[in-house]
Amino acid sequence: MAEDTTRKALDAKAYEALIKKERRANSAWNKLRRNKSAMLGLIIAVLLVIMAVFSPLIATHDPNDQSIADAYKKPGEDGHIFGTDEYGRDLFSRIVYGSRISIIVAVGSTLVGGAIGIVIGLIAGYNGGVIDSVNMRFIDAMSAFPYILLSILLMTIMGTGLVNVTFAIGFCSVPGYARIVRGQVHVVKNKEFCDAIRVLGASSARLITRHILPNVISQVIVYSTLSIAGAITFEATLSYLGLGISPPTASWGTILCGGRECLHSAPHIATISGLFILITVVGFNLLGDGIRDVLDPKMKR
Repeated sequence: MAEDTTRKALDAKAYEALIKKERRANSAWNKLRRNKSAMLGLIIAVLLVIMAVFSPLIATHDPNDQSIADAYKKPGEDGHIFGTDEYGRDLFSRIVYGSRISIIVAVGSTLVGGAIGIVIGLIAGYNGGVIDSVNMRFIDAMSAFPYILLSILLMTIMGTGLVNVTFAIGFCSVPGYARIVRGQVHVVKNKEFCDAIRVLGASSARLITRHILPNVISQVIVYSTLSIAGAITFEATLSYLGLGISPPTASWGTILCGGRECLHSAPHIATISGLFILITVVGFNLLGDGIRDVLDPKMKR
């Protein structure tokens, strides 16, 4: 009898240990870590953040220090790792400081677009009826304009500058957030646990903020990660067109714009800045795909 009790206790402990091991293996971080492409994207994102935060320590020169005599130097010449631009400014230092602009615009526009889009999506999805129709017709009107044209229109009205660029890109991303949140709210609000919470007397505000929003936030996180890559591209595009960051502030888009005029004589200017934009966008897209695989139950293998 005692042996049976001991065996059952050991079996229970072994089963509990197995469950804990399985939970650790299936945790979000471990799933993400097993995805090699997602980890590559995470490494690129972390390196970009480090470069942006520690720009003064990483940069080898003042990014705005001009010397016409040193214009168009090739990479590696006279201590300039990436060479110099048309004004003799160190290209490596300008690339490093330009990462700050990319991070600020990407994060800021994501917060702006996410905040507005989530509120619109929650209100439209939860209330339905006329409120839903009015809100979504506003979203449809915004979606009727290509994002780049809407961004150009806003920048033309508001003027150039970091704050205006961030707001313009964030405002253009509102329809994506609103549609995702609205669709998820329509699904979640009709589930049994929401009906039980209503029966218990919870207010609509409490139901939305404490129960519905946490169940749709995973989709928002995935979309936010992917939209960061789009925000970086939009910022570079607007700066390239002269509607984004005002010179002489270092921005990957303005560097690319300057390199456009000297593609034959100094191709390294446009090539290097374009490569940094490309690598960053690919990195955040890989990270976003990995996070989607982890958080979206439909993507589980």
